[in-house]
Amino acid sequence: MTTTIETILLLLAVLVIVAVVARRLDIAPSILLVVAGIALALTPGLPRIELAPELVLLGILPPLIYSAGVAMSWREFRFNLRPIALFAFGCVVFTTCAVAAAAHWLLGMPLAIGFVLGAIVAPPDAVAPLAIVRRLGVPRRLVVILEGEGLANDATALVLYRFAVVAASTGLFSLDKAAADFALIVVGEIAFGIAVGWASLRLRRWAGDPRVEITLSLMTPYAAYLLPQHLGGSGVLATVAAGLFVSWNGPLLIPAATRLQGIFFWDLVVYLLEGFVFLVTGMQTRTLFIRMHEIPWQHVAYAILLTVAVVIATRFIWVFPAALLPRWLNRSLARRDPLPPWPWLFFLGFVGVRGVVSLAAALAIPFFTAAGEAFPDRDLILFVTFGVIVITLIGQGLLLPSLVRWLGLAQHAADEQQREHEAELAARSGALKVAYRRLEQFAADGRVSPKALKVLRARHDYRAGRLPQTSPDGIDVTAVAADVRIELIAAEREYIYSLLQAGQITDEARRRIERELDLEEAGVAFKQEGGGEPPL
Repeated sequence: MTTTIETILLLLAVLVIVAVVARRLDIAPSILLVVAGIALALTPGLPRIELAPELVLLGILPPLIYSAGVAMSWREFRFNLRPIALFAFGCVVFTTCAVAAAAHWLLGMPLAIGFVLGAIVAPPDAVAPLAIVRRLGVPRRLVVILEGEGLANDATALVLYRFAVVAASTGLFSLDKAAADFALIVVGEIAFGIAVGWASLRLRRWAGDPRVEITLSLMTPYAAYLLPQHLGGSGVLATVAAGLFVSWNGPLLIPAATRLQGIFFWDLVVYLLEGFVFLVTGMQTRTLFIRMHEIPWQHVAYAILLTVAVVIATRFIWVFPAALLPRWLNRSLARRDPLPPWPWLFFLGFVGVRGVVSLAAALAIPFFTAAGEAFPDRDLILFVTFGVIVITLIGQGLLLPSLVRWLGLAQHAADEQQREHEAELAARSGALKVAYRRLEQFAADGRVSPKALKVLRARHDYRAGRLPQTSPDGIDVTAVAADVRIELIAAEREYIYSLLQAGQITDEARRRIERELDLEEAGVAFKQEGGGEPPL
């Protein structure tokens, strides 16, 4: 127990040190964490940490996927559903088949074993590329596509992986049955995830206690993930569906106090889980080196380089036809959604970083087949998977900043941010006008005393005067008009949400405004409870 506690403290210390160093060097922390994990693995005297696949697939993956689903805009996800589906389903299947063919013809693997390897390395990671891309200032749509792909592609890959492992273990495979099972999994998991999201929001509304609500929010991804996973699905699509349902329906159902506390809680949980995942991924180096003597290193290096070349090439081969063909076949689509600039497509083709889900799937390969024989090429698949993760994460990750500058994506992002900023200012102005009209109605009905009305109008004018700034002042006013202020805030919130549903502002703008309203409402509630000024 003492050793375990010391190891956890060591990992936390490394997370902190790497975060500081990454900020100084302006490098993505995810890259340095993998490097630090490799360094720790090769340091004599330190305990060996082996990554349990169950810990990743059942413990770490659900909250990460769910939090990403909640953070994603349902409206933007729906608008980009076609490219997301083409990447998350089509590209994963295409890459799986390409890797299987290369492994069979060039590495001498049985075809079923090649499909196991292909399904493992086909899906780009849901965490690693976004941890890098968000720092670079690329157009919002590219981020949404990558985020949506990362949420859904694990489901495709894990289902293909299970089919391939069964085929390799038993020698039995039916394409018709596999296709029917896959369709049933997709439809069933989406429906189940929506049901879990609906139940979660209702239970949280009945709870009425931020601590209970946050606990329920932590249980939600596991409730959505575990049952489908136990029944033979992936659990990923159910978790994504639950997160998207909460994202779209939660703004008017989740209380402000819960949202404010939940933001901090989930930010910390995701930060620690992501850091742990990258660090422990690098620390698997020692486990792999122990097994290295069983396979010639030249063969391992050749297999790794071949697989890396195939997964990178297949993504580039896929991305351009996937963008061109639908618009060529559907002229109305081409008019409604013109072809993106080629730098956007090139960027999407380049970003194919693999991550811990691939490693967990490789570690989860059974040691023996159904006939009791050793699973063919199990260690080689593990070595290749780890090599693909390290090369794509470190190699492509370090090249991404230069690529973004070369493609000129930062200018596209700057123009987009200017448009979003103008829309946000218009939304803020409209929300304040709605609140002011509501205030005048209260004054006409005699609900507000002249003194309180004067205070509220002064405060409203002050907020309107500071509108062009990034955030309001947050100054509180007398508690005499606390009940009225809460109703005014509710009116603003409903107006902002109506603009979001109409597509006039982005989810990012809605969240910024919503957070300010939440902070204001929390300040009113704090004063009503006799707490004075809210804590910083």
